[in-house]
Amino acid sequence: MTDTSPTDLQCVEVVVTADSADWLADFTRTLVEDRLVACGHNIASIRAIYRWDGQVHDDPQARVGLHTRASLVPAIVARADEQHSDDVPCVIALPITGGHPEYLRWVYAETREPA
Repeated sequence: MTDTSPTDLQCVEVVVTADSADWLADFTRTLVEDRLVACGHNIASIRAIYRWDGQVHDDPQARVGLHTRASLVPAIVARADEQHSDDVPCVIALPITGGHPEYLRWVYAETREPA
């Protein structure tokens, strides 16, 4: 795969947050095992301040940055809808516009479209 330009690969970082760091680590592991993501960088302790149902909340959460193909984002969103405890889970995809060419090739090589 070394002949593919990294700019042609359309990789993204998908950010997911959850109230449980353990749940988020397990979720990340299943996405890696199922080849929907190449890796996830989990941060076990963040603080989320947000408005929901007319009230301001200030809650501890965890966050993961998942590296994957842009084409796999819908499958990750669907998986979060099935498994996440929030009614509307935070799942956003950020385009990767540059990076180490071999790392981006590795991300692409480690991921697969769902069967």
